[in-house]
Amino acid sequence: MAQLYQIHPGEVLGSGQFGIVYGGLHRDTQRPVAIKVIDKLRFPTKQEAQLKNEVAILQNLSHPGVVNLERMFETPERIFVVMEKLKGDMLEMILSHEKGRLTERITKFLVAQILVALKHLHEKNIVHCDLKPENVLLSSHETFPQVKLCDFGFARIIGEKSFRRSVVGTPAYLAPEVLRNKGYNRSLDMWSVGVIVYVSLSGTFPFNEDEDIHEQIQNAAFMYPPAPWREISPQAIDLINNLLQVKQRKRLSVDKCAAHSWLQTREAWADLRALEARVGSRYLTHPSDDHRYQ
Repeated sequence: MAQLYQIHPGEVLGSGQFGIVYGGLHRDTQRPVAIKVIDKLRFPTKQEAQLKNEVAILQNLSHPGVVNLERMFETPERIFVVMEKLKGDMLEMILSHEKGRLTERITKFLVAQILVALKHLHEKNIVHCDLKPENVLLSSHETFPQVKLCDFGFARIIGEKSFRRSVVGTPAYLAPEVLRNKGYNRSLDMWSVGVIVYVSLSGTFPFNEDEDIHEQIQNAAFMYPPAPWREISPQAIDLINNLLQVKQRKRLSVDKCAAHSWLQTREAWADLRALEARVGSRYLTHPSDDHRYQ
């Protein structure tokens, strides 16, 4: 590990449920990396298992919308996971915006990318289970950045028909079925997408942390206060309503969500095409749309 990579202990990029993420360098190429360091002695075996679960899932994934896992090293005391280094996350982007929320145009741009990455996961029967703006990383500080999903510590392999029951994820983004212990499937991630769209457009949570948040979520009891929602398009609200559905079968799938009229505009398509041109890879749009929008 030390021969190949240099860790910068002063550069803490974040601390997750498993340990601390530091900035570092690949010594030969001087390429910046992010290195997650897990102290095994401080972590119960369950969390070690969760981490190994994350690594196992990421090792089988290669997609421009998912954080790239480079190497993993293990010593008797520690585990080091080396990943590509990114430039911040969607939560920071929302909070640092002058209004404390993002425009519809930028939200569409980010959400469209999240959906492409989710589609890839769901096709591989992987459910992220902890989707939230902190786990949506940005590869640049540009206004229209490339997005990559990270933190697969809670992710599960779930077949199309199968359900899991263990409680996973972060309370404010959790779907009703997880709280009810009713069993969940990939539509769990789609509920979280609904919360992400709501948070991104308004800068607030649909469910209020003060009151009994579990009860609110299980009844999908949320509102659209006039400030800021009167400025937001009815299509955006329609999309959120179709994602924050208590009944899983009523909730939009990843494909239906991507095909929603709010995301299907010429401007949104052009923004995604511009990103594809920058990164030199076509993975967000489909050639069949070119004719329609040109």
